[in-house]
Amino acid sequence: MNLSVIAVDKLREPYLRDGCARISVRLEPYMSVDVVEIKPQGLRAEATSMLSRIADASAVWALDREGELLDSLHVAQRLAGVERAGTRRLTLLIGGPEGLHPSAIARADLRWSLSPLTFLHEMARLIALEQLYRAVKINRGEPYHR
Repeated sequence: MNLSVIAVDKLREPYLRDGCARISVRLEPYMSVDVVEIKPQGLRAEATSMLSRIADASAVWALDREGELLDSLHVAQRLAGVERAGTRRLTLLIGGPEGLHPSAIARADLRWSLSPLTFLHEMARLIALEQLYRAVKINRGEPYHR
């Protein structure tokens, strides 16, 4: 499977860049990871840019604070469902501080809420990547690296 992360803005904090790089390296044996960073330009323009970059036949998960709260096991089950459907690419949409435009949310097959807590939108990328790595390990019956 291939993973595309389409996110508004770049990661400014070194600890977040480092964390995302480390998790991406761990994910690589299981799925390729491609990150596209969209310039912050207002919700509608960001959505247009994001939507134009979604590959055909891609499953799309949008991070949305109003979305489904899933524990790690349920993320693994959802990921397994994408794979069982024969979908070769999962695209993850991550908005900026204002979230995602309704048109981006409407395109999503899953609206995923990472937490009821509020945290920096930049942290969402790290948390989502880590949860996808954990999901892959759960689905393969492999121990999770701690």
